[in-house]
Amino acid sequence: MQDMNSTQPASPVAVVTGGSHGLGRALAASLVGDNWQVVIDGRRGHDLARTAAEIDSPRLVPIAGDVADPAHRDAVVAAAASLGTVSLLVNNASTLGPSPMPPLRGYPVVKLCQVYDVNVFAPLELTQLLLPSLRATNGVVVNISSDAAVEAYAGWGGYGSAKAALDQLTAVLGVEEPDVHVYGFDPGDMRTAMHQLAFPGEDITDRPSAASVVPRLRALIQQRPASGRYRSADGESLVAS
Repeated sequence: MQDMNSTQPASPVAVVTGGSHGLGRALAASLVGDNWQVVIDGRRGHDLARTAAEIDSPRLVPIAGDVADPAHRDAVVAAAASLGTVSLLVNNASTLGPSPMPPLRGYPVVKLCQVYDVNVFAPLELTQLLLPSLRATNGVVVNISSDAAVEAYAGWGGYGSAKAALDQLTAVLGVEEPDVHVYGFDPGDMRTAMHQLAFPGEDITDRPSAASVVPRLRALIQQRPASGRYRSADGESLVAS
């Protein structure tokens, strides 16, 4: 006879920014399928609503808004807190900047500030807000990086330098927060809307789908190696780069 006083363990809680499309959407769907409760956000409310309808789970909580907006970040944190204690934060939301991407000699600084707001400052500030929960759960922070953070590609100075800054924040946070697993994750080229913006007019159908990268990201989250920077190209061997 079942013990009526027994309780089922609570579903783990995750926050995945940029969950309307691409890697964020694919990861959120995978986590929900494994009984996670997941808060996702996105700048375009209609896209976010469509994604939520397609995933179609009460464990998915969409919050429309711009991750660079402090009020929106507060709303995301409040939604996650209503579900339980957060044990996973994936800072996936990102912006490419102007498309076609300009060389640094002509890069509008006001546009570069916007790139840094979304790609560097917002992930740090959201992490700061969720650190008490992440410490309590011995949780995981994943900051989505790019090979443009470590390679010099013409035209990629704005986006690449922002991702390089995020990589350094990730590395230092991993040292400063021993109770939290902190990872930079480079997914490689993917067949996404943002990647298409980087190559306007080009055929990118040969790139891997975002869904194909999720098993490697899930392996990182589940296996929890030492904090550091990892690449999807290394497969499930999880070799720090």
